[in-house]
Amino acid sequence: MEKKNLKSEKDYIKMYQEKGFTSNFMMVNHKLVSTETKKEYYPMDIKVVAEHRFEGISNPSDMSILYAIETREGNKGTVLANYSPSSDTSTAEFFKAIPKENVSQEANFLN
Repeated sequence: MEKKNLKSEKDYIKMYQEKGFTSNFMMVNHKLVSTETKKEYYPMDIKVVAEHRFEGISNPSDMSILYAIETREGNKGTVLANYSPSSDTSTAEFFKAIPKENVSQEANFLN
């Protein structure tokens, strides 16, 4: 996939999947949970290796952030967080709690 064709969250997720970020996660009770293994993760267990911000097409206040992450065991995947005014804040709170030393852009394939 060529970088210039990346327009939507879906395009970025596909690109990261092609680079090995294939694990899926969801928020459950303020923890990030692997949908495959059901293993629970806290902010200190996660490394953010890239993030991309998106504005809504019809409403710029509808925002989302795609995180490319790696767990302490080396599982790589993506998490898409919605940041609209009416969205649930638990995902935002989780990612804000990740220690600063665990956040980089080393896997941002668009750099």
